[in-house]
Amino acid sequence: MADSQAGPRVPVVNGNGGIGGCHALLRRIHHHSPNSSQVVGFLTLALSGAILLLLIGITVIGATLGFIAFVPLLLMTSPVWVPLVSSAFVLLAGAAAFSGTAVATAAGVTWLYRYFTGRHPVGSDRVDYARSRIADTASHVKDYAREYGGYIQSRIKDAAPGA
Repeated sequence: MADSQAGPRVPVVNGNGGIGGCHALLRRIHHHSPNSSQVVGFLTLALSGAILLLLIGITVIGATLGFIAFVPLLLMTSPVWVPLVSSAFVLLAGAAAFSGTAVATAAGVTWLYRYFTGRHPVGSDRVDYARSRIADTASHVKDYAREYGGYIQSRIKDAAPGA
């Protein structure tokens, strides 16, 4: 048992004269050390971050003080503001809905005009493909109905020969 326990560790010397991995570690640290432009960039980033943090603080304090100052005024005049804001919202929502519908209709009509005049607007190849698929399916259904109808007629004649 005493033989298996190791005594004091002896540093391993590599061929370059360095001790173990220390030389390689120092080389890696030196390789990854920042240059002057990176240091200046970090300092610029830290300074601009501090300025933005200060501005955010001032904005939050100003908004809080404004909220404290204007809430009583807002509460006293709310019988005027609530109907006014509600009416404005309904009018603006209606105008937006009408405008959106008008723009969509104009775009659709323009697309249809270009499609029917043969100018091949975007997506016309999909419409043509869908139309051909619908026509093929209708043709297959018609053929199947004729075939199945003939089958039914022959079954009726077999069940009732005089019919």
